[in-house]
Amino acid sequence: MSRKTIKIGGASGYWGESAMATPQLLQVEDLDYLVYDYLAEITMSIMARAKAKDPSRGYATDFVDLVIKPFASQIAASGVKLIANAGGTNAESCAEAVRSIVKDAGLNLKVAIITGDDLLEQKSIIAANAPKDMFTGAAFPQEDKIASINAYLGAFPIAKALTAGADIIITGRCVDSAVTLGACIHEFGWSETDWDKLASGSLAGHILECGPQATGGNFTDWELSGDISDIGYPIAEISSDGSFITTKPKGTEGVVNIGTVSEQMLYEIGDPQSYLLPDVTCDFSDVIITQLEKNRVQVSPAKGRPAPQHYKTCLTYMDGFRAGTYLTLYGKDADKKASKLAEAAIARANKALRLFNLGEYTDISFEAIGAGSQMGQARASDEVILKAAVKHPDMRGVGIFLKELAGLGLATPPGLSGFTGAGRARPSPVLRLFSYLTPKENISVAIDIDGYSLTHKDKVSTKAEQASPPLLPPPVSDTEIDVPLIDLAWGRSGDKGNKANIGIIARKPEYMPYIWAGLTKTLIDETYAHFMDTPGAIEKFYLPGSNAINILIDDVLGGGGPASLRNDAQGKGYAQILLAQSIPVSIQIAENL
Repeated sequence: MSRKTIKIGGASGYWGESAMATPQLLQVEDLDYLVYDYLAEITMSIMARAKAKDPSRGYATDFVDLVIKPFASQIAASGVKLIANAGGTNAESCAEAVRSIVKDAGLNLKVAIITGDDLLEQKSIIAANAPKDMFTGAAFPQEDKIASINAYLGAFPIAKALTAGADIIITGRCVDSAVTLGACIHEFGWSETDWDKLASGSLAGHILECGPQATGGNFTDWELSGDISDIGYPIAEISSDGSFITTKPKGTEGVVNIGTVSEQMLYEIGDPQSYLLPDVTCDFSDVIITQLEKNRVQVSPAKGRPAPQHYKTCLTYMDGFRAGTYLTLYGKDADKKASKLAEAAIARANKALRLFNLGEYTDISFEAIGAGSQMGQARASDEVILKAAVKHPDMRGVGIFLKELAGLGLATPPGLSGFTGAGRARPSPVLRLFSYLTPKENISVAIDIDGYSLTHKDKVSTKAEQASPPLLPPPVSDTEIDVPLIDLAWGRSGDKGNKANIGIIARKPEYMPYIWAGLTKTLIDETYAHFMDTPGAIEKFYLPGSNAINILIDDVLGGGGPASLRNDAQGKGYAQILLAQSIPVSIQIAENL
């Protein structure tokens, strides 16, 4: 008989996350699981390079050094199970390190690894098939440039490992929410066709996967989060119907309210009616988020449709070199001084490139931070940070720019300064992302529990269901007074490749029609014009359940992620730019703000 409720703590949102989460969450009464998300595309490529240099590396060492080593005995005593995608590109070595610690401590903990996602050894076969990029249509990259290839696996192998008795589960590249959904499938007995429940468990995982972003981190009303040095990490109390309560440990700082949970729900999900995961196609548009009491927020079940027939597969490849640095300038016309310095550095570097017949830079980025380069409102400033960066196919070309920028130190306009002691910046490889689809029948997943082996293949559904037509807020006609959007809404932003994903949530339901009407595609386009070489494609999605809008803007991140030279290559601050705009509302709403 399945359980009615399980309690899961979200203990890591990325490789490098604070070590505070594990000891904090282990103090929570009746905690059943701790889940850890360490991986992103750039992380996978870093791990792949580490493994190439040393076959024993290539995994999230934080999981071994900051979780297992100090807390293995406490974990064993508490009975809490751990699920982590800490395996990266080398789950075997990660498990070996964990098993060694468990054995030396004399603990009875079964350690499982889940593999099958890493397709790097198949790159020649994949290259011969020459898939196109699923978003841009770009051709398959050169085989010798490829750094990593990983299919995004789902949650059912995790559930199978739990059923077989695993206490600690280490996966390679699975989707972030799968570490939570796997526990739900195991505990509640959900099947591959329980679409609504699978979507709901995935939503719970999505709320947990970024750690304290659900408990006041990166929150629009950040002042409510208190002393963030002691911020609480998120806990989901999940019921068998897929509904759950989001909370945090008692006595910790931070805040859990409708705004924090709603912001995280919209974070980087794209189309909220078709959020594609390996196990289910999620529809979050009708999810209702309710404040039950202080720091306890109820999230209603989501809707689901059949899972995709393919695994999204992400490949990273080398695409030249890049480097950049930050310098400060202050005094009268500091922004003009920064421009002068940047122009002189590139002019000198170009002369050197021609001298050595190295060809031109493939990308150049100068941003005077403090003079409107981020917010898009150009203004004079007497104190700026100049971020200067370039890309070039040859490492020498990048090195030339760094040398010439530094060499202008005595010729620059006055007021140049910078923190010393770190040395000059160095060229580094540009890692570009290539995404394509791999048929599920082409991948077999292996599960090893201390030498006991299992296999898994996801079932492929032939049933396809279309999303319901999107609803729209009622029209408004009484817009007379402009007010700042931040007075009406919360906002959170991030990236989907080279797309910016901006979630806007109405603080009150009655604000939603005005927000929808005010955030026209023209206004959005104008707001982010300084980040676009040409006007970008803009999509707006309405979520009536949470009184929210999700906005996608294409080709606005300078290539996105590790390929971009931008100061904000992942659009993390883009919501702040939109919240600073004003939209028209009724006199009644304006007077009651």
